[in-house]
Amino acid sequence: MTSELFSPLTLRSGQVLKNRIAKAAMEENMAGEGQLPDWRLLSLYQHWATGGTGLLITGNVMVHAEALTGPAGVVLDEHAPLEPFADWAKAGKSGGGAIWMQINHPGRQVASDMPGVVWGPTDIGVSLGKHSSRFGKPVAMTPQQIQDTVARYAVTARRAEEAGFDGVEVHAAHGYLLSQFLSPLVNKRTDQWGGSLENRARMLLDIVRAVRAAVSPSFAVAVKLNSADFQRGGFGADDARQVIEMLDPLGVDLVELSGGSYESPAMTGRPADDRTQAREAYFLDLAEDLVSTSPLPLMLTGGITRRETAEKVLGSGVSVLGMGTALAITPDLPERWRQGREAGPTMRPVTWSDKALAAAASMAQVRHQLRRLAHGRVTRPGTHPAIALISERRKQQRALRTYRAWLAKPRATKA
Repeated sequence: MTSELFSPLTLRSGQVLKNRIAKAAMEENMAGEGQLPDWRLLSLYQHWATGGTGLLITGNVMVHAEALTGPAGVVLDEHAPLEPFADWAKAGKSGGGAIWMQINHPGRQVASDMPGVVWGPTDIGVSLGKHSSRFGKPVAMTPQQIQDTVARYAVTARRAEEAGFDGVEVHAAHGYLLSQFLSPLVNKRTDQWGGSLENRARMLLDIVRAVRAAVSPSFAVAVKLNSADFQRGGFGADDARQVIEMLDPLGVDLVELSGGSYESPAMTGRPADDRTQAREAYFLDLAEDLVSTSPLPLMLTGGITRRETAEKVLGSGVSVLGMGTALAITPDLPERWRQGREAGPTMRPVTWSDKALAAAASMAQVRHQLRRLAHGRVTRPGTHPAIALISERRKQQRALRTYRAWLAKPRATKA
């Protein structure tokens, strides 16, 4: 049969994706001077752009300079110069596909050694057992801080469009700020942002409305949402179904389904739900439940490496399949599939019993491949996870010093 993988998809905004294969967001932690994209990100995205993907979604770009997921995070706010972002967009579109910017705020998922702010819906911190001290102690956001954050998302989206990006994806998964507000385990507020799911979803919905109002009708707006956070009493599949219905009238083009958080790192292949363990397409079971009722096109991300799995995902009714790790190792995988070939070697598995450490090592392994690609080298998926993690932590320490110095300097508005 003619593969649906390579058929175009027209979105509500009128934007047409040339095929159904997306490079899902992976946190590159590769910002250059001034927390801006530099030649490394341009080189990396050039690899993916020429590899055959229909859509590239960037690693999370931060909307608030004082709240980063990592010290080498890229920041696009009202002060940032647009030229580096315009270069990034151009590199991402060089193969004829689209590029969307994932925009994010970490909320409470900020390392304890980072300067800036650690915010959350409440003062409940990240619970990682003996690793809990790795994260800062959050303070509950005030209504003004919530409103200011909504405005920041809109500013970042508007400036992304000005820089030449084709869309944005609002990150409301993986335990970051909007996911925290959605979670009944973290959000214990008693005001208009807490309690019922409608209240817990209020900040996300307000952000989507503000973003949609700040950009052109032809600019794509997507949301990344957990299909479940894999914690007892947490955000589940029925919650996801209801949130998708709430997003439907707001001009959203696509909802990407993933799952997990730092507390339950399902997105690295270790979900607490045994239905989705030790297999490709980690979240396919949950996605299949949601596809039947979703009024919006869905994208599924998590563990896809083989064309057979990709075809199965699309056959379930999912509109777009997202790949991260597979494209970190084999950036031209879509083109290989088109030619009847498969991916190269897979990543060396992390079999450590400490789940938090194993998840960190898995992410370090991926970033090790991204840096190799950016420098024009071949990937080395067999790199030992301990070596990748040690190297990552050294780079983080250097980046932290740079970020501290940058944050301490006054910045002129560029908007």
